[in-house]
Amino acid sequence: MALGLALAPFATIALAGAAFAHHGWSWAEGEQMELKGSIESISMAPPHPMLKVKDAKGVVWQVDLGNPGQTARSGFTGDTAKVGDGIIVLGNRHKDPKEMHMKAVRITIKGVNYDMYPERIRTN
Repeated sequence: MALGLALAPFATIALAGAAFAHHGWSWAEGEQMELKGSIESISMAPPHPMLKVKDAKGVVWQVDLGNPGQTARSGFTGDTAKVGDGIIVLGNRHKDPKEMHMKAVRITIKGVNYDMYPERIRTN
C-alpha cells in the first residue's frame, strides 16, 4: 500500500500529460490548411482515432481525428477507408512547423466528407 501511495503522484502527472497531449486546440494554429495524400495507417484506438497520411513529397503526417464518439458520428469507422486510399484533410496543423501533426476538422475520402468538427470548418 505504501508503494502505491508513493507512486500515485507520478501516475497523476503521467495521466495529466497524456490528457494535455490529446485534448484541446491550444497546440494547433488557428488557420486551417489542406493536406492531400494517401493513408499509411489507421488507428481507431482511444483517446483519439488517428491516421498517418503521406503527402505528395513523401512526408508522413499524424492526423488526429475527433474523439471516438465524434469520429463515429461523422460516419468514419475503421472500415471506411484502407491503407493506400487517397485522402484530403482539412484541419489545423501543429504550431511548431517541424511537427508533421494536425487535427482534422474534415476528412474527404472518395468524394465523401467526414466532418469531425463541423462547427470549426472554414471554407473559402
